Amino acid sequence: MTEDNFVDYVSLNVRSGNGGRGSSHLRREKFVTKGGPDGGDGGNGGDIVFQGDANIWTLYTFKFKKHFKAGNGGDGGRNNRSGKKGQNIIIKVPLGTTILEKKTDKTLAEITENNKEIVLLRGGLGGRGNCYFKSPTNRTPRYSQNGIPGEEMVITLELKILADVGLVGFPNAGKSTLLASITSAKPKIGDYEFTTLKPNLGIVEYKDFKTFVVADIPGIIEGASSGRGLGHYFLRHVERNSILLFLISAEHDIYKRFLILKEEMLKFNPELLDKKFIVVISKIDLIEVSKRSLFLDKVNKDFNSISVLAISSVINLGLNNLKDELWKVLNSD
Repeated sequence: MTEDNFVDYVSLNVRSGNGGRGSSHLRREKFVTKGGPDGGDGGNGGDIVFQGDANIWTLYTFKFKKHFKAGNGGDGGRNNRSGKKGQNIIIKVPLGTTILEKKTDKTLAEITENNKEIVLLRGGLGGRGNCYFKSPTNRTPRYSQNGIPGEEMVITLELKILADVGLVGFPNAGKSTLLASITSAKPKIGDYEFTTLKPNLGIVEYKDFKTFVVADIPGIIEGASSGRGLGHYFLRHVERNSILLFLISAEHDIYKRFLILKEEMLKFNPELLDKKFIVVISKIDLIEVSKRSLFLDKVNKDFNSISVLAISSVINLGLNNLKDELWKVLNSD
């Protein structure tokens, strides 16, 4: 998936259908001049329904269609015929989609299961026909009810991507290069900060036809938890990843940058620190071969009991070990 067609935030106008009008018909047949009321009820309006679809990865289609209106219920007819129910509108969205009311920013629903349906807006009820109002004291009611109007709402769809592994790191840490090296994804790569402005997804093909999904999250900077550098838009994608991969360039102080990343996640959502994670040093090829052992010894000493891997996506160093470790952590209890 390319950056251009990954859309993770859209606003929609949705409206359920109006209920149909009840009938005020009086039965009239040959030899039956005063047959009494036989008007049927109006049909209910159609619902606005959201459905999770595991085959969709983005909100891209909503760039072109932002208004959805369910069908109106049919009017009641004679002979107690009820009106037809209005057609439901089923809106398919990727797993990990949160639905919010735009005006209040209130969360209305979260969709995380494939094929799960959530009725967001119910259609208006159909009006009662005059037959419903017949009674011993009112044998020939000549009135009926109008249907109840449907509901209308402006909503926001916010996608928090569902992936097995989320790549977390500062800008220009090598996340996009790593994704391109271990998957068939083709993210935008450049030697400057904020090359990636939208998450990219890739599927890692592991041993024995096993696979897992990796997400390249745009670079997180110090102050991201308070919105700096579009931090809120970036960090929310981390919430639904199974495990986190902290990727830190060998050019910098590894432990210091790791602490900054952890602090930003703690401020944004403390629950993020409950996730399993691994720490990976990227661009290890920038360290001279004769100095790598000393460099890694110092890093391991800083991290104490936390295991740290070193890789180079450019020269394909340590990538198989990384896949093994990711698979191990993903399947650990």
